[in-house]
Amino acid sequence: MAHDLARAALSGLLHRTNVPKEVIDYIVFGTVIQEVKTSNVAREASLGAGFSDKTPAHTVTMACISSNQAMTTAVGLIAAGQSDVVVAGGVELMSDIPIRHSRKMRRMMLDLNKAKTLGQRLSLISKFRLDFLAPELISVSEFSTNETMGHSADRLAAAFSVSRLEQDEYALRSHSLAKKAQDEGLLSDIVPFKVPGKDTVTKDNGIRPSSLEQMAKLKPAFIKPYGTVTAANSSFLTDGASAMLIMAEEKALAMGYKPKAYLRDFLYVSQDPKDQLLLGPTYATPKVLEKAGLTMNDIDVFEFHEAFSGQILANFKAMDSDWFSQNYMGRKTKIGSPPLEKFNKWGGSLSLGHPFGATGCRLVITAANRLQKEGGQYALVAACAAGGQGHAMIVEAYPK
Repeated sequence: MAHDLARAALSGLLHRTNVPKEVIDYIVFGTVIQEVKTSNVAREASLGAGFSDKTPAHTVTMACISSNQAMTTAVGLIAAGQSDVVVAGGVELMSDIPIRHSRKMRRMMLDLNKAKTLGQRLSLISKFRLDFLAPELISVSEFSTNETMGHSADRLAAAFSVSRLEQDEYALRSHSLAKKAQDEGLLSDIVPFKVPGKDTVTKDNGIRPSSLEQMAKLKPAFIKPYGTVTAANSSFLTDGASAMLIMAEEKALAMGYKPKAYLRDFLYVSQDPKDQLLLGPTYATPKVLEKAGLTMNDIDVFEFHEAFSGQILANFKAMDSDWFSQNYMGRKTKIGSPPLEKFNKWGGSLSLGHPFGATGCRLVITAANRLQKEGGQYALVAACAAGGQGHAMIVEAYPK
């Protein structure tokens, strides 16, 4: 269950940091597809990981930026003086999603439960039809538009003239960089997890560098037969959990901890969920830079969520367009696209996978690790999310 993964992430964090459980003031987790039995998965996971039952915990949801919301909630608790030490994280279990009975079947089952006599029960059962058994399957689609995210990504790629070859090349880059980082031991924030009835997972197992020739053989996944979004240039659905330790600086130093990075300025944006569903990074990036008093040139590390190759490349083109900036964002000039030599150098969601509720923390900790490794000062994390929402955050390396 999802809470098993979340519990493992929490236990792994305790083991890595040696932080005493009793100093944790609060726990916040993000998740998207909730298991009814553990709707507040943060609380169930924290109890399972052995945290005090006196430590409050709550769960947030904001689609693909749910753990971003968990982190910024933690920052808010600390900034407000409510807490000094907060654990933030996220979890998603895509391999066992809740599949519901049809509404007709649910209605009948509830009515049967209320029926008091045999006659009432038989009357209800007589109304049963075979189509009641058709299940309601979960779809990664917008409630407001009923469009799947992949379909929207395909339209976005077409709107910005992003070719199939460009998308495949970017996806190959993501997988190749992730494989290189994994081989060099840079993806070290992994907790081994024993899957019941299977082997222990010790590393991200979706990294599969292929060839452009092989990728070109795949058929469009959403808009057929002319679409450009395929299984190879989309992030794949996977299981995963993340957790990070966030403290007030004075508290961390008083406890003898050497912080890794500051979580600086952040903000959230929203736009049209139909035609601009995946453009969150374009809208959020200039705003967070202005808030922090920084420019694109000040950023040493970029970590963006890769929902689809087409989404990343469309954002690049939007960010590099004066016309788009003037007509849609009310800005006089473009912000400019991130230089690739600074961008997602250890792979991204296309190659590492995208457990909806957990990706945000992965982005931020990768940014912090890259700042340490590369000697940079500022990182910019950005992500799009269902609902036409987005997030951006400035991460600053802690002085040596």
